[in-house]
Amino acid sequence: MTSPSFSPPLDLIHVFWHEGMLAHDAGTGVFDTGMDPGFLEVLEKHPENAERVRNMVSILRKGPISPFVSWHVGRPAHVSELFSFHSSEYIEELVQANGAGSKELCAGTFLKPGSWGAALLAAGTTLSAMKYILDGHGKLAYALVRPPGHHAQPCQADGYCFLNNAGLAVQLALDSGFRKVAIIDIDVHYGNGTAEGFYRSDNVLTVSLHMNHGSWGPSHPQSGSIDEVGEGNGFGYNLNIPLPNGTGDEGYAYAMKELVVPAVQVFKPMLIVLVVGQDSSAFDPNGRQCLTMEGYRKIGQIVCRLADTYTNGCILIVQEGGYHVTYSAYCLHATLEGVLKLPAPLLSDPIAYYPEDKAYTFKVVDAIKKHWKESIPFLKEL
Repeated sequence: MTSPSFSPPLDLIHVFWHEGMLAHDAGTGVFDTGMDPGFLEVLEKHPENAERVRNMVSILRKGPISPFVSWHVGRPAHVSELFSFHSSEYIEELVQANGAGSKELCAGTFLKPGSWGAALLAAGTTLSAMKYILDGHGKLAYALVRPPGHHAQPCQADGYCFLNNAGLAVQLALDSGFRKVAIIDIDVHYGNGTAEGFYRSDNVLTVSLHMNHGSWGPSHPQSGSIDEVGEGNGFGYNLNIPLPNGTGDEGYAYAMKELVVPAVQVFKPMLIVLVVGQDSSAFDPNGRQCLTMEGYRKIGQIVCRLADTYTNGCILIVQEGGYHVTYSAYCLHATLEGVLKLPAPLLSDPIAYYPEDKAYTFKVVDAIKKHWKESIPFLKEL
């Protein structure tokens, strides 16, 4: 099967969204714990709350990018569709938790009334966005979804995630005849669930740029280190880029140029899935990476150029984290500006300036590149 040969307008991004996803409410407490210590007058909402996504929807509807956006209504996934990525035992666990009314599946990950329906909508909406591309209706599709998914592993929940939205969409592409799919994950945390799902496959290149956070417990045994490279046929096709805290715009651009772009060029995918999280931004409560709007815009531009070369311009974008209620929306806007190849920024950055020390990041990226050349068979010529 070859990449799609259609030529729809280049200046539209097809956004898939459903308001039912707002029904997921992880509650309040001390940050993401759900804990009330008894001595605070004001408890904050769980960081993965509806307001963050409301602003993303709003900026795309009312912001200057709105003429370039075409809206599509998402749909819930059928339970049978979930088995392409998740085990039947795990899905049954989620169904039973939903029937019981409420359950903390792991630290910070609360399934409450309304959560299961929202999770099914997130999965089905992402599948619809992917199918839109596979059927040749558009080149750029964005699944604006919550709850997020890239930590959800085939057999367990993790990190606010119940169902792996991107993983399900990638499997749909594989099942539809696309032999090579590249995933580029720029969320501040390692996309461990997606990596786990394709860890033994050479049909999927998973590349994750993330804060160097390591494992955070039983639900997240993966560390995101450069040594987690896949197994069996998948050896070398799971590439982790753990970046120093405070990497910033120039550091991310350097990592994209020196690591991501060459790896994708060697792999030659038929489709690219860009997994975005604005929690890498300068002001996110859940990250320390100091990206600004300009950094996100640059990443969007780089991924767009790769897609133009290898996938006839086709990119599926899947929403993950991003917890600063205002700045996440601005960074999303900038990312899509880059993907759309707009000649100039449509929005100026309202708040961001953070001095960055790029020298250390450059050394880390160069060391990772040397490691890849020495240990990853298909990247020896980098």
